[in-house]
Amino acid sequence: MKTISTDKAPQAIGPYSQAVEYNGMIFTSGQIALLPNGELAGEDIDTQTRQVLNNLSEVLKEAGSSLQKVLKTTIFLADMNDFAKVNAIYEEFFGTHKPSRSTVAVKTLPKNVKIEIDCIAVK
Repeated sequence: MKTISTDKAPQAIGPYSQAVEYNGMIFTSGQIALLPNGELAGEDIDTQTRQVLNNLSEVLKEAGSSLQKVLKTTIFLADMNDFAKVNAIYEEFFGTHKPSRSTVAVKTLPKNVKIEIDCIAVK
């Protein structure tokens, strides 16, 4: 098992790693809308979704993978009314690649962000 860490995404804000690689599989921790320096990227769902996907992309890149090698994502939304906006931005990042996905409405997220995404990818 190998721990993945990059300074191009925010550091973990708890006792966990950005991702773990095992047997060619990458398991990311949930990414929220923090800039690599730990500051919130913005208040709106568009900005936050883009930052979350940028963070995931950077963690996967450090692991030798990419968004195009993602098998499954889980999206946690503070407000399901943002679902359509998130889908549009998500499609910009994934294009024709359509990994399996779950989307879950949650009461609150760390730092009161609007979205968190984690994923499983291959190397």
